[in-house]
Amino acid sequence: MAPTDTTTGTCRCGKVKITVTGAPAMTVACHCTGCQAMTASAFSLGAMYHGDAVTIEGETVLGGLKGDASQHHCCPDCLSWVFTRAEGFAPFVNIHSSMLGEFATQPPFVETWTDEKLGWIETGAAHSFPGFPSAGQFPELLAGFAARSRS
Repeated sequence: MAPTDTTTGTCRCGKVKITVTGAPAMTVACHCTGCQAMTASAFSLGAMYHGDAVTIEGETVLGGLKGDASQHHCCPDCLSWVFTRAEGFAPFVNIHSSMLGEFATQPPFVETWTDEKLGWIETGAAHSFPGFPSAGQFPELLAGFAARSRS
């Protein structure tokens, strides 16, 4: 994908539109019990983008735990969980991969909160963390994802 290519997606009802430019900075699977509850699944999948590469059209409401360090933005009509912004990890926006069609097929490069993971789940992620990686680990992870994406 060229740095200027755009991909668009929507929530389930189409009232929240997401446009991203270029490839994701990293793909992630989160196994925390909060993501399990919010997705009614074993984990959530995300494609992280620099905030400058993301345009969100339409209003969102906060879902999940209010006041949490992570702000989970949902469509107010269909209640699809569309994206997350997390304190300490600006300027990145974590778009739920399923909102972007073709990116839903990209496997996670990093999996987080494996200490809460369901025992039978295997994602094949290159990097696993029992919790969430520190901000200091992100430059190496981003560089590793970029190098893998180029090959």
